[in-house]
Amino acid sequence: MPDAEERTIGVAVAVPDPYGPELQSRRASFGDPLAAAIPAHITLVPPTRVPVLMLDDIDRHLRGVALDERPFRIHLRGTGTFRPVSPVVFVALAEGIGDCERLEYKVRRGPLAAPRLFPYHPHVTVAHHLPDEVLDQAFKELAAYEAEFPVDGLSLYEHGVDGVWRPRWHFPFGGRAYRS
Repeated sequence: MPDAEERTIGVAVAVPDPYGPELQSRRASFGDPLAAAIPAHITLVPPTRVPVLMLDDIDRHLRGVALDERPFRIHLRGTGTFRPVSPVVFVALAEGIGDCERLEYKVRRGPLAAPRLFPYHPHVTVAHHLPDEVLDQAFKELAAYEAEFPVDGLSLYEHGVDGVWRPRWHFPFGGRAYRS
């Protein structure tokens, strides 16, 4: 049972409709058991346990980051993998990499400052911890995938006791945050 004094959060750029549900469905089609629990996204801060008392500070920090940001475009195109280091296949960014890197750098300051386990590489995971042949299938089937969408904010997600990641707050760039 989770500690009532802590929450597991993450910060991400959501992949909007229709692309987010489409990629989540594709992830499910490869048999990834986490597909239903993880909306398609570009991670800025990976799953992180934080004291509940820090949530207000984190909200203020993310609101401040978002106020200083401007909208940008993401262009998803093709696939990539982190194998052999990590059994992950992802849809790659062809445009918006530098914007995501800048945003990640700003977000991972203050109350969310923590060392990275790996260099930051923005992407959308479509298969994770699956047999090699399934990872190969995902890599091939989505090699021609392409989508473009505007990014107008970032979101704070919370991991529910049911194992599902849900948006807690959305922080529009240059605007006022709202509960998702």
